[in-house]
Amino acid sequence: MKTFGRFITFEGMDGAGKSTQIGLLVEALRAHGLDVLCTREPGGTPLGEKLREALLGMEMNVDTEAMLMFAARREHLAAVIEPALAAGTWVVSDRFTDATYAYQVGGRGLEAARCDALEAWVHPHLKPDLTLLFDLPPALAAARMSANGAEPDRFEREQRGFFERVRAAYLERARREPMRFHVIDAAQEPRAIAQEIASVFKERTWL
Repeated sequence: MKTFGRFITFEGMDGAGKSTQIGLLVEALRAHGLDVLCTREPGGTPLGEKLREALLGMEMNVDTEAMLMFAARREHLAAVIEPALAAGTWVVSDRFTDATYAYQVGGRGLEAARCDALEAWVHPHLKPDLTLLFDLPPALAAARMSANGAEPDRFEREQRGFFERVRAAYLERARREPMRFHVIDAAQEPRAIAQEIASVFKERTWL
């Protein structure tokens, strides 16, 4: 009988090193013979990528921002994530609903009840099996982003206080769900982080 795949999410601010570790984890899972789908939010579908462009480039009301995030997420779930999990594929996503709580609720001050209602509507029975939270002081994240020379999007142009609130919201989510979250000190060297992630999977006897 075919078993459901695992749903793994990576969370944290830009500059925390998620992308490098996502690639390493996907490679490691595939080396163990697992079918793995790597995706991202907002995005993951043609519609989601169009919404991503708007979300990262256009100014908008925070309520609009949250609803567009969940609209992209619903399409992502229906077209990509849910079918993959049902087929036994492991899904690794760069961000999911925790990011909405961090950025829109924590960073922008959206009423948490509104996010709760959207989450209950869009995916009432699905949560990640594991969320790896890359925690980093905003000053260090900003220095890393500045060093890469890329043009910042409208979230990345926010002030330091915004990112302090985002970080606090992420850590509060992790405190509330310690069995799902594993918090990683993202200031470590990439090799040390990769070893830590490998240890998490071994502890859960997933690999």
